[in-house]
Amino acid sequence: MSIEVKVPVLPESVADATIATWHHKAGDRIRRDENLVDLETDKVVLEVPSPVDGVLKEIREDTGSTVLSQQVIAIIEEGDAPAADAPEKKSGDADKAGKSESTAKPSNARRESAAAASVDQGPDLSGLSPAARRVAASEGIDPAAVSGTGRDGQVTKEDLLRHASAPKSKPAPAREAAPAAKTAAPVPSRAPGSRTETRVPMSRIRTRIAERLMESKNSIAMLTSFNEINLREVVAMRKTQGEAFEKAHGVKLGFMSFFVKAVAGALERQPVVNAALEGTDIVYRDYADISIAVSTEKGLVTPVLRNAGSMSFAEIERAIGDYARAAREGGLKLEDLQGGTFTITNGGTFGSLFSTPIVNPPQSAILGMHTIKERAVVENGVVIAAPMMYVAISYDHRIIDGKDAVLFLVDIKNQLENPHRMLLGM
Repeated sequence: MSIEVKVPVLPESVADATIATWHHKAGDRIRRDENLVDLETDKVVLEVPSPVDGVLKEIREDTGSTVLSQQVIAIIEEGDAPAADAPEKKSGDADKAGKSESTAKPSNARRESAAAASVDQGPDLSGLSPAARRVAASEGIDPAAVSGTGRDGQVTKEDLLRHASAPKSKPAPAREAAPAAKTAAPVPSRAPGSRTETRVPMSRIRTRIAERLMESKNSIAMLTSFNEINLREVVAMRKTQGEAFEKAHGVKLGFMSFFVKAVAGALERQPVVNAALEGTDIVYRDYADISIAVSTEKGLVTPVLRNAGSMSFAEIERAIGDYARAAREGGLKLEDLQGGTFTITNGGTFGSLFSTPIVNPPQSAILGMHTIKERAVVENGVVIAAPMMYVAISYDHRIIDGKDAVLFLVDIKNQLENPHRMLLGM
């Protein structure tokens, strides 16, 4: 029975998608829920899984094609895939050889089962995402043999796909005693004075980012205000309570949860910073859905923490960690990125000391965090060293006055310099 593979239903804000990567070719056997193709939209990369077991009979849209919601892009001939594809043996010797080979080499199904087991049981593989686990199982890859490029060396889906598509090298012959210099391959080098250029098209996500930035600059009367925060008390709290926090909640206590809680509290007290301009109306919200800027290889994305003010520190840290992993592995959903009322971006992760962030429309303001530096400050007439961070708020001056923006930053500063007050809802 032939089954149509269609583009998922796209939300109203996304008109079409682009075929980014086919993970199989016509004639390949595939399994239900195995990822067939990646679709790149203006905001995220979507995976399209196989709806059934069978054979990929036809690919109707090539890589790079623009496709619409519910458009048919492939045909699958439904049917159970055999456990092995070994040819029949006619002679007795061939039967013996086949038995010997089957003893020495496990079938595809057994290899996949072993790979899946290694994912579930391996002590260093517990952090694999579901998408990465599916790739490891379908390709028969032992993730322990793959070099991870994710955070803390984590093996990602992309790492496994690259490993699967890499040409398989032949077993190296036994080495003879010889000087290493004679066996080392020459390292290619660029000719002195080389002036090469490489031209590549912008991805849809990068194109959309560019459009949004220009929209922000051209449609908002943007202004930026600055302040600095002494994070001594927050640093001390993370040092004294961090280990216990991680044991209790299974996640590290980072700086971001402190900032999210401080921002949520300040937005409640300065509601105009959380508002939006719609025509000639100002829309005020009694909730804070805070977007957290996450950097990926394809560009910046901003998944949203819904009702951030009611979230605990552990819930915030866990949600940010999950979003970061999903962003790196292309697993973010469109709904994860929609509806934020305020954005926090942390350039300090990359060492930024000072910046003027750009507002993300239709939001009206954005907070920029920066790197923490030990600096000389004066307290009670004495010069001391303290962990200081510059913070910046860029805002739409059409609806937010300078006084409101400055009071908002001062509110955040007071909370973070007195975190016990923040924990008590003060």
